[in-house]
Amino acid sequence: MERIAIVGVGQTKYERMKKGDSFADMVFEATSKALQDARMAIKEIDNVVTVSNDFWDGRTISSMAVMDACGAYEKNVSTVEGDGTFGVLYGMMRILSGSFGTTLVVAHSKGSESISSLITNGMFDPIYQRALGLDAITSSALQAKQYMHKFGISEEQCAKVSVKNHGNAKNNPYAQLAMDISVKDVMASRMLSDPIKLYDASPISDGSCAVILASADRAKKIGQKPVWINGVGHYSDAYFLGDRDLAECPSLEAAAKKAYLMAGVSNPLKEIDVAEVYDAFSYMELLWSEGLGFCGKGEGGKLIDSGKTQMKGELPINPSGGVLSAHAVLVAGLARIAECVLQLRGEAGTRQVEGAETALAHGINGPCGQSHCVIILGKS
Repeated sequence: MERIAIVGVGQTKYERMKKGDSFADMVFEATSKALQDARMAIKEIDNVVTVSNDFWDGRTISSMAVMDACGAYEKNVSTVEGDGTFGVLYGMMRILSGSFGTTLVVAHSKGSESISSLITNGMFDPIYQRALGLDAITSSALQAKQYMHKFGISEEQCAKVSVKNHGNAKNNPYAQLAMDISVKDVMASRMLSDPIKLYDASPISDGSCAVILASADRAKKIGQKPVWINGVGHYSDAYFLGDRDLAECPSLEAAAKKAYLMAGVSNPLKEIDVAEVYDAFSYMELLWSEGLGFCGKGEGGKLIDSGKTQMKGELPINPSGGVLSAHAVLVAGLARIAECVLQLRGEAGTRQVEGAETALAHGINGPCGQSHCVIILGKS
């Protein structure tokens, strides 16, 4: 396919409550930063993809409220109601159609103005499942329990993910929860839904992120050094949780396989230099690491024990602090991409992975990682 580059990124700081900022304020800030980063003017953006959700925003056609803030006036506009990685996927399609040379993708969320348990309960079947009280936390607890039981993963191994990522977040000026904690602290934190405890879970967050995509021809004319999208894969699993083995992630395995094939990656643990993985809960980093081929099936716990995913390890995972350290829903996957771009440019500051040439960004949609999107980024 035609090569597509990311030429600009912008993020707000992620916070528990942005009292003074509306949806539009956050989108304007992220968009302005992305344009400044790309050394572009809004008139050079051919079309816009917004990532928003009516339930999270509490309004119908939520995207319309931020169109002026992201400079979409008199431009072709599309909306993705899912994770930001899928917004980038659709933005790529807009360019690959041949109709556009540049695309702005922007996502926003204000979890502080939402009741997440009610909203995420709505993603389940209204006849059989909603009445059970399932939401993002309780359904993920079911997955964590099944995963841990099937493969002998311990709560302490999951806790190590939280310790690592919150510690990494201390080097990220955008992160919300940056702190030194111990496995003991995680284990002693308040139980939310067995086996998920408070420090196993990502926080409620407000924030926005924007990235600018460009065709190869347009990228050459833009001042910012491009980061190239070398591979992408996306797959979805069954809707009903009972129709899936929650201890495994075949849709992620398929998405990763496709992305690796496109990017020419045969040994991800050796060939990926840095990974930003969607860890809404601590166990997810372990399970998704298996699906991404960083280790064998059931070996996620051994991977975290080995130290290979630490900042100085063989494959640093979530040097930004990950979603555990800031979780603006819909924005989180786009932030993973932005972080990978900074890593490949060598502009990640004190969270920089030395010599990073190839990066992986990952996002999910639906309960328990029903859908996955994997994007492989490279300096060339």
